[in-house]
Amino acid sequence: MTEADPLVDLARRAIIGYVRDGRVVDAEDLHSSEPRRAGVFVSLHLPDGSLRGCIGTTECTRGGLAEEIIGNAICAATRDPRFYPLTERELDQLDISVDVLGPAEEVQGLQDLNPKVYGLILETDDGRRALLLPDLDGVETAEQQLQITARKGGIDPQRDSYRIFRFEVQRHH
Repeated sequence: MTEADPLVDLARRAIIGYVRDGRVVDAEDLHSSEPRRAGVFVSLHLPDGSLRGCIGTTECTRGGLAEEIIGNAICAATRDPRFYPLTERELDQLDISVDVLGPAEEVQGLQDLNPKVYGLILETDDGRRALLLPDLDGVETAEQQLQITARKGGIDPQRDSYRIFRFEVQRHH
């Protein structure tokens, strides 16, 4: 049996602690092994692969990586506006992934993208922003990635002026 990923284990403990007991777990045990600061997305999937929650940040907004994972895990389980809050009976069947984001870099166009390798951020001149993680089922081309990301952010690629950023992730299962 393989050892559990410590980042996924922390996200799972955070979700279980919050859903079962309304408590926020302590992040101290991860600090020694992961002191860095980074944006984090926590994704929850059901056994059939369907999305059950996903919340994240593009940059660290809390004390460090552990706090970012805990906060985003709880939000993915309870505050994703697309879903009702997770129930205790769903806890055992969740597939959890934690994506730690690398720095975003501005690119010139679709030729600089690869949806299997890079996530995508679109940012309009008026401040609208949308993000799509890399290596998602059904997203095979940079054009698809751009269209999905634009739709998520209410961005019209034909009408709106926007900038394109790409980023890599370290995906933990």
